[in-house]
Amino acid sequence: MLILEAEKHMRIVRPEHTGARVTVLVQPEESRLSLPRPKTARQLLEALGLAEESALVAREGQLLTPDRRIWPNDDLLVRKVASSG
Repeated sequence: MLILEAEKHMRIVRPEHTGARVTVLVQPEESRLSLPRPKTARQLLEALGLAEESALVAREGQLLTPDRRIWPNDDLLVRKVASSG
């Protein structure tokens, strides 16, 4: 039941795309997105309009460097970060 509830609140990016997709939880907004699979974490951030220095990408609790591959059906976390100096 929780999965169905989460799917109701997921925004589908480019729904016409029929190829591989990934699911992304963007924090701190807690928004869920389904989008066509980017090949790397860097491309994911570009697709979201985020600079590499402004967000972290994680898969299964492991941080991904910008050059790390993203696989079809990955469930990813993008955490926006800010520093105060």
